[in-house]
Amino acid sequence: MTDRRLVSHLLRRLTFGPTSAEVDAATRTGYDAMLASLLRPAVAVPPPALGPDPAASLGPGSTREQRQEARRRQGEQVTELTRWWLARMADGGAAEKLTFFWHGHWATSARKVRSAQLMLGQQQIFRRYGHGDTGPLVRAMLRDPALILWLDGQKNTRRAPNENLAREVMELFTLGVGAYTEDDVKAAARVLTGWQVDRAAGTARLAPGRHDDRPVTLLGRTGTFDVDSYADALVRHEAHVPFLARRLWARYASSDTAPAAGIAAAGRDATALLTAICRDPAFEATNGTLVKQPVEWLVGAIRQLGVPTGEQRRLSGTLRALGQVPLRPPSVGGWPAGAAWLTTASALTRLRAGQQIAGLAPEAGERLTGGDRLEALADMLVIDGWTDRTAAALRTVKNPRRLLAAGLASPEYAIH
Repeated sequence: MTDRRLVSHLLRRLTFGPTSAEVDAATRTGYDAMLASLLRPAVAVPPPALGPDPAASLGPGSTREQRQEARRRQGEQVTELTRWWLARMADGGAAEKLTFFWHGHWATSARKVRSAQLMLGQQQIFRRYGHGDTGPLVRAMLRDPALILWLDGQKNTRRAPNENLAREVMELFTLGVGAYTEDDVKAAARVLTGWQVDRAAGTARLAPGRHDDRPVTLLGRTGTFDVDSYADALVRHEAHVPFLARRLWARYASSDTAPAAGIAAAGRDATALLTAICRDPAFEATNGTLVKQPVEWLVGAIRQLGVPTGEQRRLSGTLRALGQVPLRPPSVGGWPAGAAWLTTASALTRLRAGQQIAGLAPEAGERLTGGDRLEALADMLVIDGWTDRTAAALRTVKNPRRLLAAGLASPEYAIH
C-alpha cells in the first residue's frame, strides 16, 4: 500500500483539493496508477448556454444607453461563466486544474475582451489541447479571438504593425526572456498582421489586405511564415521545453526551486512533463512549500467540506476579496505566486471566509465534537499534521464551526 502522506501530496498538487475519502482510495490504488488516472483527459462537459454576445448586434448608430445595456449584460454573462467554471473545479479532477494552469499562463482578461463567449472559447482550447503536445495548443492560441483582442492583435496591420502579441507569445507563453531578439519580435509581428475578430461568430480570420506576407528572418530562419509555421518554430525552439518545464514545476511543485534537468527530457507534451515532475525524487521534498492560490484555497475548501452547489454562489465575493477572480488576471503576466498571497489582510479574509464556508457545511462541523478534534480536522482538510503553535491555538477553540474556520485559515492549510 502506498504511503498516505505521499499520495496526499500528489492529490493536493494535481487537483484543487482532495477529500479524505479520495486519499483513502488513492492509497489503495497506488501512486503510479493514481498518477496515470489523474492525468487522463477529462470527458467533455457541455458548456453553459450563455446566449449571443450582447455587443455583437450593436451597429454604428447605437445609442449610449444601448451600449451601456450591452456592457451590463456582458458583465452578467462573464459572472455566469465564472460561477459555472468554479462549480466545474469543485467537481474535482486534475484536468480542470490544468485548464486553470493554462488560464494563468496565457493570462487573458474579460475586462478587456468583454465577451464571455470568447473567454469560454479560450477555455475550450485549453481543455482540448492543454493535456498534449504544445504544438496544436500554440497554433490554436495564435488564432484565439480572446487573446488577439487582449493583446491588440486586431490592430496589427501591414501599415501599422503592433508588436504586443508577438512579444508576449515569445516572452511569457513559449520561450522566455533571452531566447529571442527585438528583430525576432518585429518579424513575428509582421507574420501576425491582418487577423481580425468577428465577435458575432466568435472567430478570427485573416484579412489578406491587412497582412504582410513578405519573407522575414525569424528565430534563425529566413522565409515566408504563416501562423502555423511560426507556432512550429516556437515549439521546436531549444528554449521552449525547458521554459514550459519551469512554469509547470513552479505551479505544481515549487516556486522556490528549479526542476531537474532531466524533466525536460519528457518533451513538450504537458501530460508527459507532469508525469516526470510527479515521479522526480525532488517532488516529494516540495511538500509543504507551495502557497495555495486563492482559487485553489476556496475550491479545495468547498470540495472537502461538501458545500452544496446551490450555496457556492454565496462565496463569489471571497475571491474578489482575496485578489484572484477567474477570467480576470491583473495583467498579461498572470497572477502572482508564493508569499504574495500571505498578507495580513488575506489571512483575515480567509478567516472570515472560513466562517462563512463552515456555516454552509453544517455536517462538517458535526465531525469535530469528539476528543480527537484536531486529528479529525486534519483528516477532513487533508493536512499531514499541525505545528505545535497551530495545535495550541486550535485547542482553545471550542465551537466546532469556529474550529473549522480556524483550520481553513491556518498556515498548514494555506501552504501545501
